[in-house]
Amino acid sequence: MTHTAAPPRAVSDRQFCQDMLPKVSRTFAVCIKLLPQDLEHSVLIAYLLCRVADTLEDSPSLLPPEKARLLDTFGRCLDTDGPGTDSLRDAFDPPASDDELLAREAHVVLAEFHRLPRSHQDAARPWVKEMCSGMAEFAGKIDASADHVAIGTVEELERYCYYVAGTVGHLLTELFRQHKPTPTPDQYERMASLATSFGLGLQLTNIIKDVADDKRRGQSFLPRQLCQDAGISPADVQDTAHLGESRQVMQLLIEKAKNHLCDALRYSIALPRRHYGIRKFCLTSLYFAVGTLRLADRDPRLLDPEHKVKISRAQVYRTILITKLIAPVNWLVKLYFRLLAGRAWWRRCQ
Repeated sequence: MTHTAAPPRAVSDRQFCQDMLPKVSRTFAVCIKLLPQDLEHSVLIAYLLCRVADTLEDSPSLLPPEKARLLDTFGRCLDTDGPGTDSLRDAFDPPASDDELLAREAHVVLAEFHRLPRSHQDAARPWVKEMCSGMAEFAGKIDASADHVAIGTVEELERYCYYVAGTVGHLLTELFRQHKPTPTPDQYERMASLATSFGLGLQLTNIIKDVADDKRRGQSFLPRQLCQDAGISPADVQDTAHLGESRQVMQLLIEKAKNHLCDALRYSIALPRRHYGIRKFCLTSLYFAVGTLRLADRDPRLLDPEHKVKISRAQVYRTILITKLIAPVNWLVKLYFRLLAGRAWWRRCQ
């Protein structure tokens, strides 16, 4: 039996996507290798699509109306008869970072997306489109220098986190559903019910650990409501005259993130035990977030603009190794979560 070689363009497109992944996310590049082979490339392409959308939403060089227009265009590009990506190429020519290079070359990622199995395209498309439309809605609301348009309430923050990360939880759930043997209806229902919370837990952890970096880039994801309740505005966070009030705001977000990460544990346990690679992928991301949030919870320099909350490289590799050993065994999965989270946090997960 002979096999038809892939056309040169397809080979080069695939290689570009593989080469770009560690440039835009070293952590995800490590985690994705844990997935089963039939899912790895599809998840990689879906992640890069989400990363393009995130770059459009996050770029400081684009005004809010332009962000909204480009996000709408990119969302429609996912359709078979969608528009071209010339506007994205023009917006990031020349690119100022690897993320902008990826957005400029979005046509390559889209070409790979349209080569995926149809069922994988159908699993990912609606969630990336919803992400784009939601990000367009929030364009301009995270500018820390324009306090009147900051995110207003905790509920609004969670809606933003849903568009940015909750959609990713559902996208992955639908892709995981394609893996054989497929989850039972009860398992799938359980996973789908927890997918949003899993995404919110990871996103809130990122917001908490990156609060200093975001402020330096002129952005704020801290709800005005929480800040006002503490007697400050989002622009006052990190002001040395208001460190106590700022820490109070951060602590409320930390407690909320802890609750969502408990749901992420429940999601991971709901995965079929035979889905060893998928469990490793989910648990590694979860354990990284738990370790990071625990650091943030105890770090007196959380709001220090010269300090970065980050788990050590040794902890990263230790977590990957331990996860490989315990992933199929639920009581060990829970035990390691408890070890990372501490007893008080663990109690709320039971």
